[in-house]
Amino acid sequence: MAFDRLTDAILRHLRHDGRMSNADLAQKVGLSPSACLRRVRMLEKDGVIRGYRALVDERSVHGMTTVIVQITLERQTEECLRRFEARVRECADVRECYLMTGDADYLVRVEARDAADYERIHKEELSRMPGVARIQSNFAIRTVVQR
Repeated sequence: MAFDRLTDAILRHLRHDGRMSNADLAQKVGLSPSACLRRVRMLEKDGVIRGYRALVDERSVHGMTTVIVQITLERQTEECLRRFEARVRECADVRECYLMTGDADYLVRVEARDAADYERIHKEELSRMPGVARIQSNFAIRTVVQR
């Protein structure tokens, strides 16, 4: 699908409110509801829109703390990266994981109940992942922007 001003507007509005009705979305971007729905369905089919989800404030629901973890591997070979990524996908405590440029190889977002829970995650999960050479952890004080 070709990206144009209308497609960009559709994505911008859905990022802000994924539950917006098609009629409201169509009105905001200046399309008929049927033309808007066709574009949204095409974006879904092409994998541009991968899904819709609720952003949950884990702190208020479960008292969770966000920990941002930088992980450096011993080596950056394709096999080492593949093994690490396969294992990190299995870790239920990991909410997000990104392959990075710069000092660390991966940036991982973990949700923990408290410092003791994070210590468990660090000891039993993160430090046992294949190829991990260094782990640097930072506790988030509060969320400023979450889109």
